[in-house]
This record gives sequence, structure tokens and C-alpha cells, in this order.
Amino acid sequence: MVKNTFISVISQEEKEENRRGSVEFQIVGFTNKIRRLTSHLELHRKDYLSQRGLRKILGKRQRLLSYLAKKNRVRYKELISQLDIRDSKTR
Repeated sequence: MVKNTFISVISQEEKEENRRGSVEFQIVGFTNKIRRLTSHLELHRKDYLSQRGLRKILGKRQRLLSYLAKKNRVRYKELISQLDIRDSKTR
């Protein structure tokens, strides 16, 4: 009986880890970083290293979004609407 509860706890942790590696989870993480860096750069306009980091994160997020759009268009549209990200392709 103890073994079964231990196995269920391990399987729940594995499911959470799989969610952390998902494309959607990564995009949400990058979006949070982008929002934090944007607010930081409003105060510190000449922080060029943070600007460079922001551009790199934007590129990573854009690559993941294009991958998700090719892989599953429905999940892509749901994520775009949840995060309130404007899609540059559908202008």
C-alpha cells in the first residue's frame, strides 16, 4: 500500500516535469521575462545589456511560437489569446 502511494506521487511529479518542458510552459516563462525586462527598461533606458537580453528572449519566444503554430494551430491560438500576445502574421 505504501508502495502504491509512492508510485502515484512519483508519477504526479513526472507529469509536472513534462508540463515544465512543454512549448506552452516555455512560452509563458519567456513572456513573463519579457514583461519584467520591459518594465525594467522603462526606468533604465540605457541598460544595453538588458536590451540585448530582451531581444534574445523575444527571438526564442518567436521561434517557439512559430513551431507551435506549425505543430498545432488550435493550441497556438488559445495560447496567444490567453497571454494577450499580438500575432504579427495575422495583421
